[in-house]
Amino acid sequence: MNNIGLNDRILRVVVGSVLVFLTFLGVIGVWGWLGLILIVTGLMRFCPAYRLIGFKTTPKDL
Repeated sequence: MNNIGLNDRILRVVVGSVLVFLTFLGVIGVWGWLGLILIVTGLMRFCPAYRLIGFKTTPKDL
């Protein structure tokens, strides 16, 4: 079941990619690898944390 909408997906993938890229460059430390979580959840359109708290950014069903 998807719980991540389009804008949320785009934001997650972009921010996650920037974090990983900055880690490769040595600008930020190992915490930048957390960007991989953002990338994976954005690509899968599912966030376990959203599920736990009952939150969705997908459009409402009609």
